[in-house]
Amino acid sequence: MTTQQLTEQIRQKKSFLCIGLDVDLNKIPSHLLNTEDPIFEFNKAIIDATHDLAVAYKPNTAFYEAYGIKGWISLEKTIRYINEKHPEIFTIADAKRGDIGNTSSMYAKAFLEDLAFDSVTVAPYMGKDSVEPFLAVKDKFTILLALTSNEGAFDFQTKSVDGKELYKQVIETSKQWKNSENLMYVVGATKAEYFTEIRKIIPSSFLLVPGVGAQGGSLSEVCKYGMSENIGLLINSSRGIIYASQQHDFAEKAREEAIKIQQEMEQILN
Repeated sequence: MTTQQLTEQIRQKKSFLCIGLDVDLNKIPSHLLNTEDPIFEFNKAIIDATHDLAVAYKPNTAFYEAYGIKGWISLEKTIRYINEKHPEIFTIADAKRGDIGNTSSMYAKAFLEDLAFDSVTVAPYMGKDSVEPFLAVKDKFTILLALTSNEGAFDFQTKSVDGKELYKQVIETSKQWKNSENLMYVVGATKAEYFTEIRKIIPSSFLLVPGVGAQGGSLSEVCKYGMSENIGLLINSSRGIIYASQQHDFAEKAREEAIKIQQEMEQILN
């Protein structure tokens, strides 16, 4: 998928919603626990109910790895289902990997080739030789952690180094890496005031934005300061959508919550 195709999908659906598929067996409807693969059945129902409202899905891999080989199989079935039924939808492996040389190459192979995600989240702390193996995969995207929405982000990311905040140095440096045109960036919605500065560095790159809703981020604020000419935003919502209900109507309630966000996005796009 290209960024142009992603933008076209956004304009067609009047949505730049990314739904996080972070499945906790303690939170899904109890009747699903009796099925052969509760995680996949939950994801399938959410996808079936929301695919016309979302332009991206983002499974956080920790929620699958926690269940061992069964969880990994559920993840594989989920991404295959999306790719087969809705190939126009952008897929994100939220894995936050980052290691040097051959290790990163193997991570890239696992998520971008074997599982066939469109993109993977990557931590930049170890520098370019930990990120470039991901960028080397043709027609795939690497989503770099730039400025995250958690409280601990202030421990390092906003610290000034030689007169410039570290997150700015990370973004500026990443632009020099090989195949940097395949980069997207994670920027937390709870840091809306930083979007103006970030757009000065990367005016047109796509930003994956967690933190709207459950974490208190404002969609209107993010769009005011972060939207680019090609929209350039993927707003992620996880818990607020997928856990809207723990009853048999969970998929319908998830759709209702997704519609609320999509309608707000449609107003912004108009």
